[in-house]
Order: sequence, then structure tokens, then C-alpha cells
Amino acid sequence: MKFIKWLSIVVVSLFVLLFAYLTLIFDLNDFKPQIVDLVKQQTGRELAIEQDLSWTFFPAIGIKLGDISLTNPQGFKHPEMLSVKGIVAEVALMPLLSREIEIAQLNLDGLTLNLDSYKDGRSSFDGLSGDKAVAAKDTKTDEKSPATTAPQAPSQIELGKLTIGGVAITNTQINLFDEASNQTQTFNLDELKLGAFSLDEFASFSYQFSASMPDMQLSSEGEGLLKVAKSLDLITIKDFIIKNRVEGAGIPNQSLSNHLELGVQIDSKAKQLSVMIAKLTANEIQGTGKLDVDYGSSVPEIVADLDFGDINLDNWLPKGEDSKSADTSKQATDKQQAAQQEPDLSGLKLVNATLDIKVKSISTQNIKTQNWVLAMVLKNGVLDLKRLSSDLYQGKMLTRATLDGRNKVASYKFVTKVEGIQIRPLLTDAAEVDLLAGKTQFNVTGSGKSLIPDNIKSNLLANGNFEVADGALYGVNIPQMLRDAKAKLSGNLNAPTSAEKKTDFTSLTGSFSMAKGVVSNPDLSMASPLIRLAGKGQVNLISEAIDYKLSTSVVGSLEGQGGSERDSLYGVEIPFAISGSMAEPKFALDTKALFDNKLKQETEKAKDKLKDKLFKKLGGF
Repeated sequence: MKFIKWLSIVVVSLFVLLFAYLTLIFDLNDFKPQIVDLVKQQTGRELAIEQDLSWTFFPAIGIKLGDISLTNPQGFKHPEMLSVKGIVAEVALMPLLSREIEIAQLNLDGLTLNLDSYKDGRSSFDGLSGDKAVAAKDTKTDEKSPATTAPQAPSQIELGKLTIGGVAITNTQINLFDEASNQTQTFNLDELKLGAFSLDEFASFSYQFSASMPDMQLSSEGEGLLKVAKSLDLITIKDFIIKNRVEGAGIPNQSLSNHLELGVQIDSKAKQLSVMIAKLTANEIQGTGKLDVDYGSSVPEIVADLDFGDINLDNWLPKGEDSKSADTSKQATDKQQAAQQEPDLSGLKLVNATLDIKVKSISTQNIKTQNWVLAMVLKNGVLDLKRLSSDLYQGKMLTRATLDGRNKVASYKFVTKVEGIQIRPLLTDAAEVDLLAGKTQFNVTGSGKSLIPDNIKSNLLANGNFEVADGALYGVNIPQMLRDAKAKLSGNLNAPTSAEKKTDFTSLTGSFSMAKGVVSNPDLSMASPLIRLAGKGQVNLISEAIDYKLSTSVVGSLEGQGGSERDSLYGVEIPFAISGSMAEPKFALDTKALFDNKLKQETEKAKDKLKDKLFKKLGGF
């Protein structure tokens, strides 16, 4: 008991002596001029410490200081680069003897950071590294030191234990000024708190963050559990919940809210980051997934696997009237200029990625699709779309494509196959065009250079074929037009045309090619129980003009579509034309050519009858 008693007396006496030495003899403020002069020598900046440095002794020994500021270079928009209202750091002394750090509390309040950048390359970071001063010092040292002096190995700090009672960072603001855009962006870390923390144990943390930018406002808050391994090279975050809200004119519906529930692991030794997304919500979109990043090499490797539910793109696209009203003349001019410039794809070389995405359904402007699958690989500036598939309108769509962004002008190639799609509801929903119906097969292979919209139309080279089975051509009733033509041939110039504008067919096939913005179809063939139709022509995608010629012949009675007798036009080739534009196609029957073909047919019939009569008179010879 006496030993414990005397030991306690010794410890208390040492603490009293330490307290007396630190408060009466050792004055922290004696070092302030030296610190200020050193900063001036190294950076050329002015460091100001307005408050006196003071000790804290409860619940642990620590240092308290405040009203600190560091200037920006002369002539900058913000005179001060950094200012701090107050810092308090409290550390237990005894554990330091055993290479153990116990921080009772670390508080940082009122940090303001002003980072300015200018067109000539100047920034707030100029001179802070002290490279010139260090270089000059090293030169002098080298002149005096022998060349054979061996470099010293860098010292390493090994911690037996790290304990933090708590960390509180409050009222932090970062202002970014860019002279090129003459804009200032403001980021506010309202609060960052870390609870009782020890190595290899989870500690709670939370934050509140906001940002103000010229075109949007952002607010974010989150909380979770943090663990750092004793080796300091493995950081684990679990139960990490993040809530964000973004507002601005460029945001869909001017507002976007999202909710994330994550698990994160960072291995600084292996240089790997892994993120498990337990829940992702962005407005009405729901999703889950996983993201792995290997940042150990010069080009990071990213592997992502994401799964989403139903997505309505209409909720993410700007509304027509709103976008028009918000689209000023300058913005419209900027958009037009951007559309005429090749997009910068150099960023494709900065990362390699493997991306797999599944989406339950995607809808936009009445178009409905399901079961989307995307498999994509980005490597060395080449984007390889291994698979993009979906179910739509009772059929399937499959696309494979490659985008090469290694050169200034990008090149691409693709293959698309469509099977079993009902084309009428697709055209009606996609373009409000009621032109064609039937079950569709479609194949196209294409390639080109340049991603400027006009250049895509003019540079794209493509070949393909199509087949539409058991369908109908809307907007024109070819049998009715033939009946009208037959009536006119009979002398009736007022034939009625009240039948539905629709032409049924059993099959519609053809092939096509595209070059210099013109789609050509040389072999259109349509078959039905009533007529046969062949055609060829072209569509100019740049001007949207249609120039198409058809040849129609009657192979049966028109009774199936309003006719009542075997037609006098049976076997006559009837010329038919499609003109106008893709938005408003115009159908016309070449009546003059029809009369000529009919006259030719009647002439041939008259010749045949004359021959028959001559043969009979000559006794059958």
C-alpha cells in the first residue's frame, strides 16, 4: 500500500511540475514569430496567428489556437487563401511513450479556403511547396557535403495503438474562383463528426454538406460506421446511408433526390476500392449493384454490375415548353456550335472498364421496352458494346457495336438485329406515324467516322434487309385506287373513293444500302392475294425527301377489298409513286402510264384475236 501511495504522489508531483513548466516557463507564443518567418521564407505568403497559443489540461493535455490566416498571392480575387477560427487538439502524454496515440478530442471550426485560378496559369497553390527554397538549400548543402554521402532511409512511424475520443469539423467553406468562366463555386461542409475511434473497431461518423454552383444547388448528408485496420492500409465503411438533393434549371423537373445505402472497402496496400450498393433510389428509379476499382496501375480498372427496376425517361428529359423558355439565344448558339464539333473522347483512354447493366423496363414518349441487358468493355480508348438487347412490341432487339476514340475523329461500327417486332404500334408510339403494320424482321450492318450529327448522316455506310409478314400498308388503298382507275378507263370520271386507306399484304421484303446520307432500296417486293407490287427508290436522310417508284399488277379479284368482279386491269402493270417527305409521304397513281399500259394490253389482245380469226379461215394453219 505504501508503494502505491508513494507512486501516486510521484505521478501527481510530475504532473504538477509539468503543468507549472508549461504555464510558467515554456511559452508557446515564443515560437509564433519563428513560425510566421518560416512560412514567409518558404512561400512568400503572410501567416497571421491573432490569438495567443494556449494549453488545455482537461480532460487531456492539448493546444488551443485560433484566428489563423494565410494570404493568397497579391492581386488575387480573395486576399486570404486560408483562415481558421479555432483549433483544439488534446493528446494524452503517457501513451506516447509506448508509441500509442490517444487523442481525447480534435476540433476544427470555421475553416475557409479560397482557391483562385487564372487564365495565365496562376493559382492559389503557387509557391506553397517551397520547391525553390528547398532547391536552393539543397544546392548549398551539396556544395559543402561530399558527393559520397549516402542518402538516409526515410523514417517510418509505427503505431501500437491509435485512439480518438472524437473529431468535430464544423463551418468549413471552400470557394473556387475560375477567371476563365468568371464564376465562383462554393462548397460548405457544415459538419463532420467522428465518434470514439480505435483501430480495428467500428466508429460512428456523420456529415452535412452543401454546394452552390452557377447552375445548381447541392445538399448532402450521410452517416455510417468506419473501421481502420491496425496496419492502416484497410478502411471499411458499413451501413453508409447518403441522402442527396440537387436543384437547378438543368436538372430534370428542376429537382432530383437520391438515396444510397452502401458498403465500402478501401485497400491502400493493394490499391483497390470495392463498393456494394445495397439500395439506390433516384426519384422513382430503384437499383442495386457492385463497383470494384483497381487503381494500382497508371490506368485504373473499373468493374461494375448494376441492376435497375422500371425507368421512365420522360421524367429525366427536359419538358418542351420549359426547355424552350429556358433556352436563351446564347445557349442555343452554344449548343449549335457544340453540335458541329467533334466530341473530345480522350477521356476514354484514362480508364479501363467492364460494365454490366440490367434494367427491368425503359419507357419514353409512349415507347415501351422490357428486359434490357447491356454488356460493355472499355479498354485503351476503345469502347466495345458486347451486347445491348431488349424485348419490345412482342419481339427482340440485339445490337453489337464498337466505338474507337483513340483518334481525334472517332470511328464506329455496329450490327443490329430485330426479330418478331409488331411494327405498327412501334411506329405509332415512336413517331405517331400510322404507315405500316406486320411482324418484322430487320438486320443492318454499318460503319462510319465522326460523331457530328450531320456527318453521321453523310458518312454512315450501311447495308441491311427487312421482311414484314402478314401486314398492311396504311395511308393508301391500292386496290381502291385501281378500281378508280378502272372506272376512269370505262368512262366514269366520278368514281367514289370512300374505302379505308389500307392495303393488306402477306409479305413485304427488300434490302437496302446507305451512303452519303441516301438510303437506297432496289428490290422492294410486296405480295398479297390481290396484287403484286415491286419497287425501287431512295430516301434522303439529310433533306428527308422520298423518291420511290412502284409497279403494281392485279393477280386476282379485288373483291377482297371492295371489288365485285374480275378486273379489267388483270395483268396490267400499274405505275405507282411515293414522294413528299418522311413526315408526310404522298402516294400517287401514274394514270397516263396506266392508260398507255392498258392500251398496249388491249392492242395485244386485238392482235391475238385477229390471229385466231385468220387461223380459222385458213383451216387452222
